[in-house]
Amino acid sequence: MHGSITLVIITVLLALLFDFLNGFHDAANAIATVVSTRVLKPHWAVLWAAFFNFIAFLFFGLHVAGTIGVGLIDPSVVNEQMVFAALIGAIFWNIFTWYFGLPSSSSHALIGGLLGAGIAKAGFAPLKMWGISKVLIAIIISPLLGMILGLLFMFLVSLLFFHSSPKKINSWFKRLQLMSSALISIGHGGNDAQKTMGIIAILLFSAHLSGDTFHVPLWVVFACYFVIALGTLFGGWRIVRTMGIKITKLKPIGGFCAETSSALTIFLATWLGIPVSTTHTITGSIMGVGTLHRFSAVRWGVAQNIIWAWILTIPAAGLVSALAWYLVNLF
Repeated sequence: MHGSITLVIITVLLALLFDFLNGFHDAANAIATVVSTRVLKPHWAVLWAAFFNFIAFLFFGLHVAGTIGVGLIDPSVVNEQMVFAALIGAIFWNIFTWYFGLPSSSSHALIGGLLGAGIAKAGFAPLKMWGISKVLIAIIISPLLGMILGLLFMFLVSLLFFHSSPKKINSWFKRLQLMSSALISIGHGGNDAQKTMGIIAILLFSAHLSGDTFHVPLWVVFACYFVIALGTLFGGWRIVRTMGIKITKLKPIGGFCAETSSALTIFLATWLGIPVSTTHTITGSIMGVGTLHRFSAVRWGVAQNIIWAWILTIPAAGLVSALAWYLVNLF
């Protein structure tokens, strides 16, 4: 029993490390556009984003945490070793893609880790295909919806302010971009922190430390929001450059449209309990905004590299977590 409790504590700390890396890795989602348009300096931008990451608990329920906890794999097969292995796979992929500056999805790294460890432990039988299919569909839908909304917002705003001077437009949208960057930070905190909550909650439930029914303890909610905000505070500067500069050049009006469209997409997914990638969504939105100017304004070579990182994330994290599960069970 003592060994089991020790593993639970280590795995909770590992989950919080993943949460921190999620904020660190995905800080670019909230701050890249506001930095690249020079609305805020980088250190103010990360403070701004971290604050709104944390207060996201005021706006959302815990539907995403429920999906991660009990919506992908039958909870009866989950144990401490499996959750530990899942987190190893997700953390490895996060660090790998951070090192190479690829804005891959922390969300899908975690999902890949869960599925890989689950399959290694019990085969395909415990997988809940409805929950998994929702996530897989969201991989395609979220960036497309972000792109369509980004293109639509940019088109409507361009029509409304067609006769305004560029100086006035920049002045207005610099202020509005503060609001839109706050929205995407709330969306990021609301969706992404819940993924770690779901992992910790199913860990505690499977170890019989949280009662007879699955739920997310209040301390887990606040710990996960605090840690993801802390990760954002430290920032992922390598990825900021890719997201804010390499994909397309943005002005405040474009930054506002990209952030608002991606925030709305993430809000919708969070309310529906779907764990989506904020990275996918903001990237799609930036592409949509860039496409309105001209098709060549988007650097499609960079976009292609990002898409490959998306495709590889779930299987790569899954393979690492499956290997980790076998190694953990050797000892």
